[in-house]
Amino acid sequence: MLLSPAPPEFVVRLWQPVGMQALDYYLLRAGSDVDGVLVEEFVRHRDGSTAGLRGALWRRTGWVGSSSFSRALRGDPSLLAAVVPASRRAAEEAFARLGGGALPGEEGLRDGFADYVPFATAAPLRLGPAAAPDGFHERRLYRVLFAGDVVGDGVSGRREVSGDLFSWTLRRVGNGLAWGLDVTVLLATSADDTVTPMLRELSTGVRGKGLVPVMTERFE
Repeated sequence: MLLSPAPPEFVVRLWQPVGMQALDYYLLRAGSDVDGVLVEEFVRHRDGSTAGLRGALWRRTGWVGSSSFSRALRGDPSLLAAVVPASRRAAEEAFARLGGGALPGEEGLRDGFADYVPFATAAPLRLGPAAAPDGFHERRLYRVLFAGDVVGDGVSGRREVSGDLFSWTLRRVGNGLAWGLDVTVLLATSADDTVTPMLRELSTGVRGKGLVPVMTERFE
């Protein structure tokens, strides 16, 4: 037991609630070998921005809390280079190969998360016009920050989900020190149930290009 997100090709085609298959998996490399599995989950506020991060790290000696490691890898290029974003299936295979047996299901993994890293929160910044265009109820702008290097081409796209319009682009930010997935959301009504699942889906797709998510900020 554990201790106390033009149509982009990368996007997962099945749109689903955020609670399903919502954990992030990473393989830890030691040279050319895999020697551990990291499992993380971003906890989100109601509007989809990041509230905190929790997870656990498994090596052959067992499960340990991952907060210190998770913090460090996002700012340490050498640690970041040793972490490979992975699917759950790849994590299951590595876990079994390393002697861990069957990787617990996602609810079982969550039940064992003991470490929680809260993120500082603030009211959304206003970087552009707050008014939504005609035909929409509300306009929002999010940025999902990522560390690492992109594999393949950059990303941009747009999609309509239940009347809400999402458009996004991935670009270098912070003088080239990080990547930002900028997501503009136009909500058709006061309901915002599509926002968190879509942010999750887009983040998952960018993870598939080799980047490690850091946090999701809301700017307006």
